[in-house]
Amino acid sequence: MTTTRGVLHIHSAPSALCPHIEWAVAGALGVPVDLAWAPQPAERASYRAELAWRGPVGTATRLASLLKRWGRLRFEITEEATPDSEAERYSFTPALGVFHATVGLHGDIVVPEDRIRHALASATDERALRGALDDLLGRRWDAELDVFRHAAEGVPLRWLHDVG
Repeated sequence: MTTTRGVLHIHSAPSALCPHIEWAVAGALGVPVDLAWAPQPAERASYRAELAWRGPVGTATRLASLLKRWGRLRFEITEEATPDSEAERYSFTPALGVFHATVGLHGDIVVPEDRIRHALASATDERALRGALDDLLGRRWDAELDVFRHAAEGVPLRWLHDVG
């Protein structure tokens, strides 16, 4: 089993869900979790938390699958690359649902060739093509989550580590 690490950012969660989120994350990671919840200024009666985690490859997928069930959350999960797997990023908002991307060595979103070909083939004009490419890059998710990311400014940053 290959291990990796990543970061879970809960950008906003109603207070009633906070203990349930901790329980679900602890179950997915197989270790107790005690998140440091802080008020989220971008949304009334909402809280945010962050967790650096370590687990088997695919942990980000498991976490995203669990957390998306509570539609009122906003979160992002990253998973670092290993010699056997690519890095990943999940983003979730109640309005947009889940965005998933493979992340390259320098933090760029990597879009598979077949998805680009599909965007090119199905676009009826330049505007439609731009919209399709924006969706492939997660632009709408970033736009919605930026408000919540910036509301957390002043919070200590956690840096991802180099693989290997």
